[in-house]
Amino acid sequence: MGDHIRHGAVRRSYDTVAEEYTKRLHDELAGKPLDRALLAALLEQTEPGTALADLGCGPGHIAAHLASAGTGAEARDPVHTVGIDLSEGMLETGRNRYPGVEFRNGDLLALPAGDGEFGAAVALYSFIHLSADELPTALAEARRVLRPGGLLLLAFHIGEETRHLDEWWGHEVDVDFHFHDPVRVGELLEAAGFAVQMRMERRHYAHEADTRRAYLLARRA
Repeated sequence: MGDHIRHGAVRRSYDTVAEEYTKRLHDELAGKPLDRALLAALLEQTEPGTALADLGCGPGHIAAHLASAGTGAEARDPVHTVGIDLSEGMLETGRNRYPGVEFRNGDLLALPAGDGEFGAAVALYSFIHLSADELPTALAEARRVLRPGGLLLLAFHIGEETRHLDEWWGHEVDVDFHFHDPVRVGELLEAAGFAVQMRMERRHYAHEADTRRAYLLARRA
């Protein structure tokens, strides 16, 4: 099946579950101390005054967290944060809940952003909807929209399997979740023009799906 068809299925699936997803996960960071620590480290190393991107932002709760935290070691002023997602349904829930975040509709393979627009970017569990063959293009796009020296934080499920859902919280969907090998993703980051700064793995928290998770922090070389 062509990539554009699969991406359309992902978009429609997230449109379908957008309200339920937001209701269940809008405060998920409260139960993820390691994620909060990594986001704080990213913010501290981001040039003050630069915009941040949340790639595959869903309803925008991570983008809103970044916007309220500020950048730089001492900064506490709100930062301009841009959430980008394929699902207009997700973006609409985000616009209603987080008016301080700018939301844009777009694909990870062709980001609606200018060259060097962002001082840092995060992609937390959004690359799981990309196949292994699509990762190089997505990483090249992430590099394109980052300033030189900008940081990218990735999070994804570890493995080589693909899990498919045709039912999610009582809704009919058609969506694949691709697991990725951290070593391979690190190699692809280096090939795309990043220098990997940190690699971390953790087990799932009690309230999460039973998977191992990887985090990679990379700087645009």
